[in-house]
Amino acid sequence: MTSPRLGFFTRLLEQASAADRYRFALEQIEQAERHGFASAWVAQHHFGEHEGGLPSPFVLLAAAAQRTSRIALATAVVTLPIDDPLRAAEDAAVLDALSGGRVQLGVASGGTPSSFRPFGRDPEQRREIFADHFAVFRDALAGRGIRGTEARIYPSGGDLDRRIWQATFSVDGGVRAGRDGDGLLLSRTQPRPGGAHEIPLHDLQLPIIDAYRAQLPEGAAPRVLASRTAVVVDEENRTRVLELAERGLRELAQTMHGIDTDGIGIDELARLTDTHVGTPDEVAASLGADLTIDAATDVSFQVHSIDAPHELTLRSLELLATEVAPRLGYAVGPAAAAALHSAHLAAVPGQETA
Repeated sequence: MTSPRLGFFTRLLEQASAADRYRFALEQIEQAERHGFASAWVAQHHFGEHEGGLPSPFVLLAAAAQRTSRIALATAVVTLPIDDPLRAAEDAAVLDALSGGRVQLGVASGGTPSSFRPFGRDPEQRREIFADHFAVFRDALAGRGIRGTEARIYPSGGDLDRRIWQATFSVDGGVRAGRDGDGLLLSRTQPRPGGAHEIPLHDLQLPIIDAYRAQLPEGAAPRVLASRTAVVVDEENRTRVLELAERGLRELAQTMHGIDTDGIGIDELARLTDTHVGTPDEVAASLGADLTIDAATDVSFQVHSIDAPHELTLRSLELLATEVAPRLGYAVGPAAAAALHSAHLAAVPGQETA
């Protein structure tokens, strides 16, 4: 069993204006740093407020960089088939300079086909486009010539090319991430084969981690992040949060697993959707049964698909750090953040970690 570093993740889905969503996210990232979270991850989504509220993650993270000093600032994920990979690399390098080297870069081929055509991309070709864009992105960050030219990005990407994380749902994706020496991002929205929703999430994700670790270059340190949903509340708010959770979890169970949720109660909905909600005792107990987290180096928590208001999210972050993490042995505090910042260095032959 490892001691995973504690992280925060947001899709910016509060029932509020765009300006308020961004303000809430910044305050939540500040709260996460205040309580010793090692990382803060923001999602990227285009065209509409219901899937996700942020098309420009580097802009928001630049604002977060000016309000924080230790916490890693991370994308989860940049959709590289849609984005111009050279501009994404430039934005990442500027953000890294502004933040004092705190950037972590999650990338993926993208899971929302409707977002592709407005950008002139064919969603059926997203894997091929991803491979081409990923090569440009990595070359730019590594300081290599771009597309056969002598052009180099400014500012330099430094070692940002070794702070990349690949998101995947498959063993093949784990193999690719490991072979490249990148980090591995895993989500609680992992598809179940044939709608087999009774299969524990770790039964699907542990083989991905095993394949990833087997392919890592010799001497490379594994970097595995498990993204999960958790809302932790004080006892007096338990009934309220369960009421807030029911609609979103019922919808998620129907859309993600195709489950007829009539007659299913909130406790069963939480189990079926791998959602951890309740008091610190309840959340610690349910998280303790997740074997993926035991095999991960990092775990990040979002409140979605629970429609938690901002004040409950802030309190949940505090309780995760002060009540849940100590019971489960999760790493918090400045040392955890420093360990994440230096974890990628072990992947470089002859390079000592800080």
